[in-house]
Amino acid sequence: MGVMHRDLKPENFLLASEDEGAALKATDFGLSVFIEEGKSYKDIVGSPYYVAPEVLQRNYGKEIDVWSAGVILYILLCGVPPFWGETDKEIFDAIRKGDLDLTSEPWPSISDSAKDLVKKMLTYNPKKRITSDQVLEHPWIKGHQVSNTPIDSAVLIRMKQFRTMNKFKRLALKVIAENLSEEDIKGLTQMFKSMDTDQSGTITYEELKTGLSRLGSKLAESEVKQLMEAADVDKSGSIDYIEFITATMHRHRLERDENLCKAFKYFDKDDSGFITRDELKQAMTEYGMGDEATIDEILKDVDTDNDGRINYEEFVAMMRKGTPS
Repeated sequence: MGVMHRDLKPENFLLASEDEGAALKATDFGLSVFIEEGKSYKDIVGSPYYVAPEVLQRNYGKEIDVWSAGVILYILLCGVPPFWGETDKEIFDAIRKGDLDLTSEPWPSISDSAKDLVKKMLTYNPKKRITSDQVLEHPWIKGHQVSNTPIDSAVLIRMKQFRTMNKFKRLALKVIAENLSEEDIKGLTQMFKSMDTDQSGTITYEELKTGLSRLGSKLAESEVKQLMEAADVDKSGSIDYIEFITATMHRHRLERDENLCKAFKYFDKDDSGFITRDELKQAMTEYGMGDEATIDEILKDVDTDNDGRINYEEFVAMMRKGTPS
């Protein structure tokens, strides 16, 4: 229809109703533009996991939507994104590198036809990438070579873990930041004050953008937005002092044993040595993340011995975990 969406991701597709045969609709056209043939686009837009490599080079066209749809297809088939990182920078570095894994589990059991389509949609060079018309004509999409094997439950578990990744961890880091000594955060306090130009006690998007450029940062507008979204844990639209400290504090300080111990105790309200489902729900609800699905997924991810609660070792493993296996 002559539109480049520029922010395709699973969250932007919604079912029109709860009926079995409900129509699937693309939503959130806030970053979309009408395609002008021959025009090259420069703004860095989209969500980290789904961004095409040429967007990061600030020179792209409509091929970027095919890449993002390819990332969605990859996730639907194996449960995790093709290019992974704990931070936006790590994700972007992985995208630039472009190492596509189609060999580890569950890929050996996925049809060659599906793998062929994923590979063609995630072709690094946009000129060689399959077009949307060609995607619709691909044998796998047309249904000639689709296997009847149901998706492995491990894939569904991985997909759910990916969706909630870091929500609990971010909250735990915030708790740790609230308990750090003055000495630990002296320099960061100064930085916060210098950015909070209207002395309101919070940093707005504009203040963050101005403050970062004053510090010599060359971040693009969309990268500042992503930084803002990641730091703004309570989604108030601005970053308060504790959120700022959480996002900027050196990770090794946050992960010291005594800090982890304090954070665990914060969640373990009854001092039982375990964070129970109710305690987790209570803490997450305070930050607007307490829905049952999120709690289930966090427990699945963190509660490795499956006893329905999180012990200290499991909590520490989550806090120190880098990339998923």
